[in-house]
Amino acid sequence: MNILDLGWNSDLQNHFTPYESQGFTVGRVVKEHKRIYRVMTNQGEILAELSGKIRFESSRRVELPAVGDWVVLKASGGHALVHAILPRKSKFSRKVAGTVTEEQLIATNIDTVFLVNALNQDFNLRRMERYLLLTWESGATPVIVLSKADLCENIEQKLSEIRSIAYEVPICTISATTNQGLDSLASYLTKGQTIALIGSSGVGKSTLVNTLAGQEIQQVNEIRTEDGRGKHTTTYRELILLPNGAVLMDTPG
Repeated sequence: MNILDLGWNSDLQNHFTPYESQGFTVGRVVKEHKRIYRVMTNQGEILAELSGKIRFESSRRVELPAVGDWVVLKASGGHALVHAILPRKSKFSRKVAGTVTEEQLIATNIDTVFLVNALNQDFNLRRMERYLLLTWESGATPVIVLSKADLCENIEQKLSEIRSIAYEVPICTISATTNQGLDSLASYLTKGQTIALIGSSGVGKSTLVNTLAGQEIQQVNEIRTEDGRGKHTTTYRELILLPNGAVLMDTPG
């Protein structure tokens, strides 16, 4: 794998060129473990920590790397220090309530956000409105993905309800278990594009990830019969390279 597979482009190269001349390398954060980052570079995957400079100068969480970020590194062997973050094209975050309002960074450099909402008992228009607002504010493009179509008997009625709050937003109706409608996602899942899956726990994001990846990457639990929801399985954010070259990110609900 090289960084071109993860979405590297000429704009990013222009931002990186001043660092490159000083002997730095670059990579994309694919997973985060409490300030330890797994970063994919042209030399392979390495573990990286924050440099003292970036620790000292960062007063907010949003100023630190997140999954999806392109970071400037000084590497040695299989270890590296993060010295800078290249400019973000999009930033998906939400506010955290508390004594001090803080911005919780979810993902960066996302091209398209699949807003996943199940068509069974978990169907929720107000939640979808919140996700749409977050996506528009992030700078990414929203696509509504209505999952579990095989469990819904009134799809047209629910499509009408969605259209009433999401004018001109693309809507894809799918079932990852039966492969229904998955071809409607193909135009977004292209080489070099990064797609995030956002949705509440149990709407079928992990099943969709496994289906698109062609292998079981995420653990999937059975649907609860009392409310039609799957149990939440994803507990972290991670970039996953799909066989067709697209980059996918599942997120905790």
